[in-house]
Amino acid sequence: MRLWVLALVFVPEFGWAGLWQAVFHSISAFNNAGFALHSDSLSQWVGNPIVNLVIPALFILGGLGFIVVGDVYRTRNWRKLTLHSKLMLVGTALLITWGSVMFGLLEWQNPETLGPLNVVEKLWASWFQGTTPCTAGFNTINTGGMHNSTSLLPMTLMLVGGGSTSTAGGIKVTTLCVLLLATIAFFRRQTTLHAFGRSLGLDEVMKVLALTTISMLLILTGVFVMTINHDGQFTDIAFEVTSAFGTVGLSRGITSELDGIGRGIIMTIMFVGRVGPLAIGFFFATRSVPKVKYPAGQIYLG
Repeated sequence: MRLWVLALVFVPEFGWAGLWQAVFHSISAFNNAGFALHSDSLSQWVGNPIVNLVIPALFILGGLGFIVVGDVYRTRNWRKLTLHSKLMLVGTALLITWGSVMFGLLEWQNPETLGPLNVVEKLWASWFQGTTPCTAGFNTINTGGMHNSTSLLPMTLMLVGGGSTSTAGGIKVTTLCVLLLATIAFFRRQTTLHAFGRSLGLDEVMKVLALTTISMLLILTGVFVMTINHDGQFTDIAFEVTSAFGTVGLSRGITSELDGIGRGIIMTIMFVGRVGPLAIGFFFATRSVPKVKYPAGQIYLG
C-alpha cells in the first residue's frame, strides 16, 4: 500500500521509472538501510508530506521489530501487550518526540540546515531528522551543516537504535529502558525492577550492562583509532563511528576522505554493530561452574 503512495510522488517526476524509485525506497526504508537513489538522499522532498510520512512510517515499523508488530496486530489491546512491546512503543515514541523537538530548536535558524526553509518545511524536516537517526539513515537536510551541539543529538539516537528482532541496529530501545529502570530502582532502594505491572530480574540487568559496556568500549576504541589514522574534526569522526556502529549510514561528509585503513575500521564496526556485541560476546564466552567459593568482599563506589 505504501509503495503505491510513494509512486504518487515519484512517477509524476520520473515517469514510469518512478515505480522503481518507489519500490527501492520502500524496501530501503523498511529494512532501515538508508540507501537512496539520489546523492542528496531525500532532500528534494524536504517539504513533501507523503515522503515525510510514508518513509518514516516504514522505518519506524521495521525498527520496532517483528515481535512487537505481531503482538500489536494479534492483541490490538494495550493491556494485553507484552512488557517488551510496551517498553518498545513507549520508548520509541519518547525518543522520536525528543529528537524531533530538540532538532527543531537547535537548528531553526541554522542557514545550512533549517534556516532557508519556510515554517512548514522546517517542521517536516525536524520530524524527519528526529526519527531517522534511529538507524534509518535517510536525510532531508545537509547533515554536515548541523551545529556540533546538534550532532550529539543524532549520535545518542544512533547509539540507542531500534528494537530487538528488528531491522535496526544500536544497543536497542529496551536496553536503554532497562538502564533507566535500574537507575530509578537504585535511587528508590528497590531490589527489583518494575514496569507496567511486571518485574525484571538481575539476569536482564547483567545482560544490559554487558551490552552497554561492550558497545561503549567499541565506539571509544573506534574513535581513538580513527583519530590516529585520520586527521579531521573530532565531531565528524565520532559521528562517523557512531553511525557505523548503529548501522545508520548518516555522515557529516568525511566518508569519501577515509583511506583503506579508515574504511576497514568503519566496516568492522558496522559488522559488529549489525551482528550485535552481545551475540559476539556470548560466542566467545564460556560457561563453567566455580569449584571454589570466596568470602564476600566490599568495595566503595561513586
